[in-house]
Amino acid sequence: MQAMILAAGRGERLRPLTDQTPKPLIPVAGKPLIQYHIEKLARLRVEGLVINHAWLGEQFEKAFAQGEQFGLPIVYSAEPEGGLETAGGIIHALPLLGEEAFLVINGDVYTEMDFASLPTQLAPGCLAHLVLVPTPAFKSKGDFGLSQQGKVEPQGDWTFAGISLIHPDLFKNRSTQRLALAPILREAMQAGLVSGEVYQGLWSDVGTLERLEQIESVLAKREVGR
Repeated sequence: MQAMILAAGRGERLRPLTDQTPKPLIPVAGKPLIQYHIEKLARLRVEGLVINHAWLGEQFEKAFAQGEQFGLPIVYSAEPEGGLETAGGIIHALPLLGEEAFLVINGDVYTEMDFASLPTQLAPGCLAHLVLVPTPAFKSKGDFGLSQQGKVEPQGDWTFAGISLIHPDLFKNRSTQRLALAPILREAMQAGLVSGEVYQGLWSDVGTLERLEQIESVLAKREVGR
């Protein structure tokens, strides 16, 4: 199985930190945020990892090269200035991801979820499997719902964790362009093609300076308590 980490965002709400450093490379508890994902994927023994980038993208390639330090082959999908949004970035990288379902992880989230708990294959008839989390206080409403049958619904009280298993056919007949993922997922949900699960453990969208401070504080307290 292949994996992709989405790392092309500009990170406006984390400025001035992101003026000189891409958001996924911002340190959290002394380690680049994206590196937590890379290390988990290396332990999972995925066949290869694609990292897309746009803003200051050369820093990713300098930091991680071809993944030798992790024993995980890494390739990069460079995007035009401004990036291609989530779906556009995935579509652009599809030639690097093969023909089977692949993991997609947002580079700007922190989680203690064990990726080994994720399914390695999609349920029959599904094109995606999403991880959902309780909607955090900073959001006014959730992203999606989850039925008792385990199908994700277009509206509901859960928040998308930025962790998913996706089949390339989700993007069938779509060309590379600046395109968001959520509308494509909602279209597939309407057709009953998206399954999901809920993760109740530590998760944070490290999208602002305040949330960066919060997750740093949580991890620091845990370290002190050891």
